[in-house]
Order: sequence, then C-alpha cells, then structure tokens
Amino acid sequence: MVILASGSPRRQELLRKLCKNFIVEVSDAQEVQQADSPKILAVENAKLKASSIAAKNPDAIVIGADTIVVLDGEIFGKPDGVAGAEKMLARLSGKKHEVITGVAICAGGKIFTDYEVTEVYFGEMTAEEIKEYVATGEPLDKSGSYALQGGATKFIEKIYGDWSNVVGLPVYRLKKLAQVAGINFEEATQ
Repeated sequence: MVILASGSPRRQELLRKLCKNFIVEVSDAQEVQQADSPKILAVENAKLKASSIAAKNPDAIVIGADTIVVLDGEIFGKPDGVAGAEKMLARLSGKKHEVITGVAICAGGKIFTDYEVTEVYFGEMTAEEIKEYVATGEPLDKSGSYALQGGATKFIEKIYGDWSNVVGLPVYRLKKLAQVAGINFEEATQ
C-alpha cells in the first residue's frame, strides 16, 4: 500500500504520474520552522510528515513532501491572510527566487530523503495586479502566495528546473528516490 501524507490536490495529481493507486492520509505532524538551511528545513518537514503516517502504517510505503519559497535566504511559507499574501507577492515581483521541495519515503522501517530546487523568475507586478490576484483567494494557502499552475502563470517570466517541483511534488526526483529505496510504485499497489 502507498500512502501520500498530504491533502494537496496538486500533489495527488502529480503522484498519479508515478502511482495510480494510493491513499491519502493527511499528516498532523508539527512542522519545524527553523533549520541550518532552507533545504534541510524542507527535508526535515517532509520526514516529519511521512514518519507520522508511517508510525500508524508500518507496512505501507509513505510519501511526504514539503515545499517552501526562498528569496535572498528568507523562507516564505503560506501567507497570514490577504495582507501577508500581497506583501509576499510585492517582494517577489521582478525578482528571482527558489522553490525547494523536500521529499521523504518511509518504507520497511527506513527513511529515504532528497530535495529539488527550481529557480523562478517573476516579472514586475503592479500593486493592482497583485490585489486582483490575491482577491481570487488562490494565493492564501500556497507557499510564497502563488500557484504556478494557476493565476500566477501570467507573472512568471521563466523557470529553471523542474516545474512539478514548483507545483508541489518533484515527480522525477521522487521517481529516482524510489529507485534508491528499491521501490516500484506500480508493483507496490497491486
């Protein structure tokens, strides 16, 4: 049995590229807020999410992920309301930032981890464009206050790296991590 430790519809859609049959069990693990680096933070939170579900399902293959946005070394999580989203987007406007997703697989009593980094370049956004986008509600539950696959598409000048990472689950990196762990998702779900 494969379990995705996330309620994100975007992660579920991306995992279906690798694994047709899985169940979702949302982790209630308390995320850490600080680490030595953003990469370590993302991986640590992915491990916490996967481990909390694996503890209840020791025979399952459990996948956890955590995505963060980083601008000039500062981590942008989910915004605290409309004003927070507008502030984040104003800071991202016209700049390059990184999207880092930590991934973890718990299987057979072991934890396998990795991460993916993608550079995202935002074009300049006017205050009015930011307000209109935030008013859609889409940015309010997203790290960095935007969705690449949604309304923010019109603000993104270019990306370098894995687009699925920016959406929330780096599919290729997860596939390679599963290979390291000796997991074939299709066989695991039969």
